[in-house]
Amino acid sequence: MEEDDVTIREQNFHSQVREYIICFLMFAVLYIVSYFIITRYKRKTDDVEDEDAVVNRISLYLCTFTLAVSGGAVFLLPFSIISNEILQSFPKNYYIQWLNGSLIHGLWNLVSLFSNLCLFVLMPFAYFFLESEGFAGSKKGIKARILETFVMLFLLALLILGIVWVASALIDNDAASMESLYDLWEFYLPYLYSCISLMGGLLLLMCTPVGLSRMFTVMGQLLVKPTILEDLDEQIYSIHLQEESLQRRLNGSSFHLTYTRPGSTLQLHKELDNVRNQRNKLERRKKASGWEKNLLYPMVMLILLSGTTISVLLVVFNILYLLVDETAMPKGSTDRGIVNTSLSTFGVAQAVLEIILMIYLMVSSLVGFYSLRVFQGLTPRKDDTTMTTIIGCCVSILVLSSALPVMSRTLGITRFDLLGDFGRFNWLGNFYIVLSYNMLFAVVTTLCLVRKFTSAVREELLKALGLDKLQLSNSPTDPESGKLSANGHQKTL
Repeated sequence: MEEDDVTIREQNFHSQVREYIICFLMFAVLYIVSYFIITRYKRKTDDVEDEDAVVNRISLYLCTFTLAVSGGAVFLLPFSIISNEILQSFPKNYYIQWLNGSLIHGLWNLVSLFSNLCLFVLMPFAYFFLESEGFAGSKKGIKARILETFVMLFLLALLILGIVWVASALIDNDAASMESLYDLWEFYLPYLYSCISLMGGLLLLMCTPVGLSRMFTVMGQLLVKPTILEDLDEQIYSIHLQEESLQRRLNGSSFHLTYTRPGSTLQLHKELDNVRNQRNKLERRKKASGWEKNLLYPMVMLILLSGTTISVLLVVFNILYLLVDETAMPKGSTDRGIVNTSLSTFGVAQAVLEIILMIYLMVSSLVGFYSLRVFQGLTPRKDDTTMTTIIGCCVSILVLSSALPVMSRTLGITRFDLLGDFGRFNWLGNFYIVLSYNMLFAVVTTLCLVRKFTSAVREELLKALGLDKLQLSNSPTDPESGKLSANGHQKTL
């Protein structure tokens, strides 16, 4: 009997060690990839080892940790879905016994814990530490900046706890809720993270439809469009003439600096850069192969259209399920095992489709996030992004990625139940919130797509009615092509 107990304890010990090693290896890969991504966009600084360099390095490590956690949140639900299907297909295979329910639940709990840690501790610490200079009258140095950072974090924690206390007291004023107001660990943190998840879900609801329509424009800029009834040689020749004309005007203005207005030279340089960009695009289109222009571009556009259509149809079906069946509501699971039944009707094929759609929605949400005018200031630039901007990007990506599993389950993209703290959000049990979320997503995405694909028709109608000149007179540049309009005083040849 004692030998059996020892054997069981040894098996549990080895299982725990194996899970820790797997989690560490996964996180190490995400951390390395995140470090290379951030260093690619981070502004290059001098190699002088001073106080600011140490602060920037610490903030860089914290941002890398946060971005790695965001990557883990993105791949959390896809990894769980494919693991469940593998275990369903090979339930007794010796080589995949490490892929069990305990590992999956452990990953969900770790991602939830690290998401809270990054969102409420590490990222505020990185920002305040980066902006701190030490209190007035104190000795300057790292210790003074750390002291100021902790004081700011303490004041921020008091402010957030006070806001949550007042909000919860106003919403739930019964006796049980009033008693739970004094429970920090069991009430405050889950309630606060539930509010953050709701904000992330609303942010995804705002960014994803915009990103789904914006993806067509982005891929159109990356790929070479088919050449239909166009003479590229004539266009390149015309662009060359414009470039030579602008170059002569710049050379002439350099010899007459005293008679040239300061703003005119800068304007000429901008015009020359626009003309050169147009020439490079035309030359790239001319050098592209036939299959790239006539086959790759239509295939990519069809794939994007199919993915968007399938996503909208799944949401529409989920709305119907919500109206007739209460089991369609998103819910959490406390079962330690995930090998019960296959959650995909068509097996592995449907699971792969769900994973592709979730990753596609995440990429679209990022594209839509940086396309919104409110968040365009956070757009990273290669080798020219400040640490403050990187911190803002990491926080935004963390909020979006943490809400991705909840959004995927709420919209009916997958039927996999939310595990860990992700299934304990208060708003997930509200039927009207979930139904409104689905309906808003379907309607807004459809409107964005209709607006995108009817833009060419609207432009032709405006030209036919003569209203396009009114739009051109309001702005000196054309946002799509970057060409100067009639008010931009561009010289035509």
